[in-house]
Amino acid sequence: MAPTTQQPVAPDQAVPPATPPRGKGRPRSAAADLAILDATREALAELGWGGLTMGDVATRAGVAKTTLYRRWPSKNELVVDAVASLFDELEMVDLGSLRADIEAVVAQFATLLARPETQAALLALFAEGSRDPQLRRRIRERIVEPQKYLVQQGRAQAQSRGELGPDLDEVTAAEEIDIIFDTIAGTVEHRLLVSGRPITPAWIHRFTTLLLSPLGHPQEAG
Repeated sequence: MAPTTQQPVAPDQAVPPATPPRGKGRPRSAAADLAILDATREALAELGWGGLTMGDVATRAGVAKTTLYRRWPSKNELVVDAVASLFDELEMVDLGSLRADIEAVVAQFATLLARPETQAALLALFAEGSRDPQLRRRIRERIVEPQKYLVQQGRAQAQSRGELGPDLDEVTAAEEIDIIFDTIAGTVEHRLLVSGRPITPAWIHRFTTLLLSPLGHPQEAG
């Protein structure tokens, strides 16, 4: 967030600190939220989309149904958030080069997708989303769009190191980020979830080489 500049306030004009508004009801429990999301993915992998019920999730998580519904009013919202929480584990670490950054995040993504619970959850969610436009929109908002930040961050790191030139304009940059994200996510998901083939370090290296080729064949450190 951009910093703001505040004008000095005279002592007799000092404003007392604001009191945080009190929320209604009991505060949310992080432990309960985690248990609910874990139970949702477990139920989804075991029962599929059609077999999963809010009541079963509440029982598995050890919470009351009223607690569950206060947090997630519908199954759609619950399942999307349960899957989205898996992708919160991904991070773009600055390893000193664009190639290293890409290979590291692709390896993280591949490891996450190789987990049985992730595969079962994503396949069920994508199948249902193909029939439900509202669910598909929620998948895009909660899972797809937030992960594009990784591409944006990696791009900014490469620009700061002089590996990539500055953005020409915001529109072009956003379009390029979309394409790069779709290329990486689509390729990894297709190989693991559709083709069922492994992703090895050698495959990641070759994929990164092909991805970087349009950028002018960056020189690898000897």
